[in-house]
Amino acid sequence: MRALALLVMLAPPALAQDVTSAPGGILRWLDKVSGETADIELARGQAATSGFLTMQLDECRYPSADPAADAYAHLTIRDSRAAEPVFSGWMIASSPALSALDHARYDVWVLRCATE
Repeated sequence: MRALALLVMLAPPALAQDVTSAPGGILRWLDKVSGETADIELARGQAATSGFLTMQLDECRYPSADPAADAYAHLTIRDSRAAEPVFSGWMIASSPALSALDHARYDVWVLRCATE
């Protein structure tokens, strides 16, 4: 056990990945009550409303070396029945549960960035 801890402490830090900002991104929205889904393409700074939610794409980034590999999107999601946003932060397409919208009725996740 001590050897493993020592190995972890001496391992080189993970290299940061170069990313590129995209002009937009594509989200998927799910109404868990009705089963309705929709893919929503948004430009950076644009918002769209589905059901009670308004989803705004603040930023979408992807790995510079492989645009199809992943997407990292900063979203601000508001419920028309709440004063504060129900989600504001980064979502990662390859790991949607890592930073997810916690809503009783809706799910929203990032599919990919819209590249030129």
